[in-house]
Amino acid sequence: MRKGRLEAFSDGVIAIIITIMVLELKVPHGSDLAALRPLIPVLLSYVLSFIYIGIYWNNHHHLFQAVHEVSGGILWANQHLLFWLSMVPFATSWMGENHFSMWPVVVYGFVLIANAIAYTILVRILISHHGKESTIAKAVGRDSKGVVSLLLYAMGIALAFVDPRISCTLYVLVAIIWLVPDRRIEKVIVP
Repeated sequence: MRKGRLEAFSDGVIAIIITIMVLELKVPHGSDLAALRPLIPVLLSYVLSFIYIGIYWNNHHHLFQAVHEVSGGILWANQHLLFWLSMVPFATSWMGENHFSMWPVVVYGFVLIANAIAYTILVRILISHHGKESTIAKAVGRDSKGVVSLLLYAMGIALAFVDPRISCTLYVLVAIIWLVPDRRIEKVIVP
């Protein structure tokens, strides 16, 4: 199968996820800047999640530049990733509405790690389908950023029981790590 429909569907789902997140933002009651103060946690959680969705969209796009065809297993692995991405608006809203309290931060971390695991599964299935000598296998390599991210998410989930602010700091750190452009695929595709 060709990859075009998978990419178009994924782009559509990600666009809907962002739309759902922005629709969750409520207009403040009041016309002065002080009216924004109670919404700061909601806005901060939205910004972080928007960045994460953007990172996944960007990496998904780059990943599929190295893909030549898709199989049924790849379609299901992609659906698995999209499912966990679709949970981001829920976790974002809960965390923001409850001012980064423990359980919402734990659930947010769980959704982040589930997304990372789903993305890792998708990558592994793509490599398995295309072969160990394929462009995608060469581009991904050992994926140290992915491994570090999984460890930081796990630490964030555990540390939420101690202090949710530490967890949020770790979640921001992972986002910063991924904001630095990952040129692995570009280096392999573009001679």
